Amino acid sequence: MPTPVADLVLRGGPVHTLAGPGAATALAIRSGRVLRVGADADIRGLIGPGTDIVDLAGRAVIPGINDAHLHATWLGALWPDTLFGDHPDPRRPLCSPEERRAAILGAGDLLARLGITSYTEPGLGPGEDEGPTGAFGMSVVRQYRALAAEGLLRARVTALWLYGELDGPSTLADLRAGLTRVDGSGSDRKTLNFAGVKIFADGIPPMRSAYTHHCYADGSRAELLVAGEDDAEREENLTAMILAAHHAGLQVGVHATGDRAIDLVLDAVERARAERDVDLRHYVIHGDMVNPMQLKRMARLGVGLSTQAGIAVQTSDAVSAVLGAERAESTWPLRDVLDIGIPLCLTSDAPVLSPDWRREIAAADEWMGPADNPRDRMETLLRCYTVHPARQDGAETWKGTLAEGMVADLCVLAADPLAVTAAELPDVDVDLTVLGGRVVYER
Repeated sequence: MPTPVADLVLRGGPVHTLAGPGAATALAIRSGRVLRVGADADIRGLIGPGTDIVDLAGRAVIPGINDAHLHATWLGALWPDTLFGDHPDPRRPLCSPEERRAAILGAGDLLARLGITSYTEPGLGPGEDEGPTGAFGMSVVRQYRALAAEGLLRARVTALWLYGELDGPSTLADLRAGLTRVDGSGSDRKTLNFAGVKIFADGIPPMRSAYTHHCYADGSRAELLVAGEDDAEREENLTAMILAAHHAGLQVGVHATGDRAIDLVLDAVERARAERDVDLRHYVIHGDMVNPMQLKRMARLGVGLSTQAGIAVQTSDAVSAVLGAERAESTWPLRDVLDIGIPLCLTSDAPVLSPDWRREIAAADEWMGPADNPRDRMETLLRCYTVHPARQDGAETWKGTLAEGMVADLCVLAADPLAVTAAELPDVDVDLTVLGGRVVYER
C-alpha cells in the first residue's frame, strides 16, 4: 500500500498535542486531519511534491483555541470596543440581515487572527427577536446557517438556543414551546451545531442580582430571572426547564452566579440524571459563588464550568463591596475547580472582554496565585481553552488535541507557551491559524 502524502507539514519546533505527555517537533496533515505527529524524521517520508511545508524555526504548535462562551455576532458589531473597555453603547443595533452577516464575518476574521478555531454562541433564538442589539435573534440563526452552507465560517460554531431575553426573564411555557418547534438541522454539525439551551437563572453579584442563600451587605436579596409568582414557583420552573431540555436530549448551559442558583441547577441535573441517565455535558456559566460542596457535586455529576478569570480580576473590588470582604474572598475558586477535576472552560464572554485568550490565561494565573510548577500550570490552563471546551461541545473524540486522526485545527505561536510565564503570554504573537487543514490566517 503506498505511503500517504501529506497536504501540509509543520516541522522544526515544539508541537504540543495536549493528547499526552511530551512534545513532538513535526506534524503532518492530510485531508483536514492529523496524519502523523513525531520527530522531523518521522514526517520526512510523508512529504511529496505537492506538500506545503511550514518551517517553524522554533515556533510552537498548539491545538486550535476554543472559546466556549463568546457572543461573536455582538462582538463583530462592537469591536474594537468591549463592555469593560470604553463603555460603548452596548446596543448598536444590527438592523438588517446584511449587517448581521457582516458582523459574523468580521468576528470570524478577528478570531482567526487570535488562533481561535471554535467558539460557542451562548444564546441565539426567538427570545431575542425584538432585542435591542439585533445580535441574538432568529435572523442571526439564519445568517449562521447561510454562512455555514456557503463554507464561509472561519471557525467551528456551537450554539445554544435562547427562549427568553438575554440577561433577562424567561418562562417555562416559552421554553417548552421552543423545544417543539426549533431544531438544529440544516448544516454539518462539525461546522455549526445547535447543541442545547441557554437559561438565565440569575444576574451577577456586582448588580446584587445573583441568587444567593444570604442577603447582600446592604440587606437586599435577589430573585431568579425565571418567571413565577414567588421564589418557590420560580425555583420549580427553573427545575422544570432543565428537566425538559434534558429529556429532549439537549445540553443545558445555565447562567448561574449565586450559590443558591447553583444549588438549584445541580439539584435539577441530579434529578434529570436519575430519570434519564445520559451525560449531555450540562454546565454552569460563570459560577462566581460556587462553593466547595457544590464543586464536589459538579465533579460527581459531570457538570462543567465555563467562566471568565478576567471578569474575576476586574470586578473583585465591586464584588467585595456588595458581598462583604470575607464572602468575596471565596468567589471564583479556580484552583479548587482544577484540583477537584471539574472540566473548566476559560472563556472571554466577548464583547464583555476582549476575545484574546492569552489575556484570559494570564488573568487566571494571576487569580490563582503563585504556581509550584509554572510550566505545568500553563499546560493546564491551555487545556481549559482546548481539551475541556471540546468535551463541553461533546466533540472530544475529534477535536481539542492534535493526536493522529483528529481534525487539523491548530495555531502556531511565535514562542513556546510552556517556556514563557503567563504574564508574558499576551505578548506572544499568533503567527498562523489552521482550520481543518486549511490556513485561515497567516501573520
